Amino acid sequence: MEICGTVEALGEGVTSPSVGQRVVVVGGQGGLADYGCFPAARCTLVPENMPSVEAAGFLIAYGTSHVALDYKANLKPGERLLVLGASGGVGLTAVELGHIMGAEVIACARGGEKLAIARLAGADHLIDSETDDIRTMVKNLGGADVVYDPVGGDQFTAAMRATNPDGRLLPLGFASGTVPQIPANILMVKNLTVIGFYWGAYARLKPSVLTDSFVQLFRWYEQGRLKPHISHVLPLERTNEALELLRTRRATGKVVVTL
Repeated sequence: MEICGTVEALGEGVTSPSVGQRVVVVGGQGGLADYGCFPAARCTLVPENMPSVEAAGFLIAYGTSHVALDYKANLKPGERLLVLGASGGVGLTAVELGHIMGAEVIACARGGEKLAIARLAGADHLIDSETDDIRTMVKNLGGADVVYDPVGGDQFTAAMRATNPDGRLLPLGFASGTVPQIPANILMVKNLTVIGFYWGAYARLKPSVLTDSFVQLFRWYEQGRLKPHISHVLPLERTNEALELLRTRRATGKVVVTL
């Protein structure tokens, strides 16, 4: 879906980016190839100090978390952010961005090794989804003001029960395989807001949301405040292995395929 590469040729009437410049592209498909043809409007210049391996997995994960937390949930400094699936591609960026934005971050992931990575990304508190009671532990920490959830299923239900009055919940995906059914009575009694969010839709609905986000994210990167986590870098001929790492949830952060 997303790639980093060097512009080799331009279509008729295209003036930017220039041939020879490195760009990242959210193309939706076609990334696993030596060459690709993409709309120029989807190309974003890569900062000079950003390696191509980091750039290749940067926009979707960081962009999803930044727009979700800033534009949609309006996360404020001092609020308590619960991140489910906190060691995954988007979850880990939510931990990192929540920390940068001044939130108290609770990271929930499976196993000590993955939680240790979340701690390095800026998590203040850790919850093991395999052994800990999410609802009880979050409530004991004072409850969540914002919930970032790419997991769904029972974890969403537990997080909702531990969300403070006036809290906001962001369902971003359903890695558990179960789409949660949200009881309206709990939303009413606790004055909760569930915020629907699909990052890719903004390319058509309101492109400025994405471009503004990219500007801020690249600024933070150039300031040294963002440190993308890539657990595996594999050559093109091992693409199936790269996909298997994702399917079996053995990866943390991003997996990048190189040519």
